[in-house]
Amino acid sequence: MDNNSPRESLATTSSARPPSSYVTPSSLRAPSDLFEDHRLSGLRTSDLSASSYTHGPSNSRDFRSGSPHSKRSSRSSHNPPSFPARFASITAFRQCNTVPYTSTATIASPVLLTPKTSLNQSQRHHQSNVSSPSSKASLAPSEGEDLDAFHVRNTYAQLEASGVRGDGYEEGIERTRARVGNSRASQLEADSAIADGTEKKRDLDAKELQVLRNVDRYGFFSVTSHDRLVLLSAAPLLKKLSIAPAGPPSASPNATPVKSLPSASVPPKETSRISKWNRMLVPQKPQQGGNVESWRLRPSKESKLRERTYKGVPDRWRRAAWDMLISGRTGASASDYESLAAQYRDCLDKPSTYDIQIDLDVPRTISGHIMFRTRYGAGQRSLFHVLHSFSLRCSSCGYVQGMGPIAATLLCYMEPERVYACLVILHDAYKLHDVFNPGFPGMLEAIYVQERIMETTMPAVYAAFRRHMISTTSYATKWYITLFANSVPFQTQLRLWDVFLLEGYDLFVAMAVAIVWVYRDHITSASANFETVLSLLSSFFIPENEDALMSWIEATLGDKKTSREHGEMAAGLASARCLRQRRERAAIEP
Repeated sequence: MDNNSPRESLATTSSARPPSSYVTPSSLRAPSDLFEDHRLSGLRTSDLSASSYTHGPSNSRDFRSGSPHSKRSSRSSHNPPSFPARFASITAFRQCNTVPYTSTATIASPVLLTPKTSLNQSQRHHQSNVSSPSSKASLAPSEGEDLDAFHVRNTYAQLEASGVRGDGYEEGIERTRARVGNSRASQLEADSAIADGTEKKRDLDAKELQVLRNVDRYGFFSVTSHDRLVLLSAAPLLKKLSIAPAGPPSASPNATPVKSLPSASVPPKETSRISKWNRMLVPQKPQQGGNVESWRLRPSKESKLRERTYKGVPDRWRRAAWDMLISGRTGASASDYESLAAQYRDCLDKPSTYDIQIDLDVPRTISGHIMFRTRYGAGQRSLFHVLHSFSLRCSSCGYVQGMGPIAATLLCYMEPERVYACLVILHDAYKLHDVFNPGFPGMLEAIYVQERIMETTMPAVYAAFRRHMISTTSYATKWYITLFANSVPFQTQLRLWDVFLLEGYDLFVAMAVAIVWVYRDHITSASANFETVLSLLSSFFIPENEDALMSWIEATLGDKKTSREHGEMAAGLASARCLRQRRERAAIEP
């Protein structure tokens, strides 16, 4: 992954070691007094439950836990999923950590928690069904399973039973990528990093409060500067995509630098848009207990969906809206989600040949987020479990690094079972199978379409790329593989994903063309060269005006001529690919 992303700045720095040197620390070797403690028998934890990290329009001192409709009842369906905060408090993490696990296929919505509330026994029992990957404190190696990979899988399973100390505000202790020393001091340090339940019984201390004050509304820690932030100017986006001449030769080859990431402030029209989405979505199916499981679009508002999605889904509605958009595009039903959730849990007991690589990637995946900060915290455990299960879903795709940021973003809004189900649907119905398949044919198809659009509308830019011998794959690969997760601010990424779930993968082609369109004068400058152009397009882009960017993309995708050309080129490329595959099969047949 791109470690230069501002949101990667807090990545774990522990170096990887050869698989043959993996040693299970004494604190995690079975039998262990820790896992024989009667207080921990059968317990599960979600100190940083993935479903707790939904976001809402409030300031950084507010806390919350729960999905966007965890407290909504079908009897109050005309109110939006409302919360006092943008992410769960550390107190809530502690309280959730005492929940007993009950093996069941039902996925209940989490109970809303604030720093001043606690769970009674009935609530604890109700919440026990949320995002628990396994009831086992330790696993047994499968026949033929690599022992190093088993060590990784078993470590996550054991820590899922105990939790880790300081989840969300401590760095944590590395247990799989680096050896826990054999010295008594190293072993004691490793043992002390395992949660013992005391954190759940006290109020937030000064250190925890300071950590929470330093995160934005989405849960990211503040990053003051970065040497690769550049401004994505709004002025070029005021002109519709059309044939454009070369820019002035005297233009600077460098874009305007930006000193720091913009603050993740609440959009000015967020309140009014919440009201509009409140009237546009209605409950479809209540869960046991009255919580709303899914939402549907009110028929009379169908004509408003596209316009309002491009303007940005209100954050407190994002989980519900994403579910609705996915189901509306693919026809996925509640039974489909239940089946995929059961499949997710079944896969956790199976080995994956990708477990070691997944473990290497987990701590450096949006680690600047409070949910994923602590090594082996609930956020990292959920991410590992989702990627582990998903790597077993498709034998040809397996696991690639680009899946991590996608899964992590979904975990900010959904519980692990739901994230797995969404990944499967995106894989099957949103072309991600082609994107992640060996050789990345879906990505190459998108790049082909992008190049034809540039050749048609920006011939001078296309010629500059050829002159400087810059291939599109050299700068656009990470855009298409990660769905722009490591190339734009999180709030911009969310708006792109809103439209992606509505329009499909073509959205990312339009975004790629928008970036080149904005920087076309820099690319065609007489002073431009291989290094300046590649550095520019490998930067982290800060939109000057998100609304202008999304309006330009809407106009580009909505243009009938452009859309028809996209479709014809994509269809031709797909036909060529099918013909090539038939020829390859015929060549190996006797």
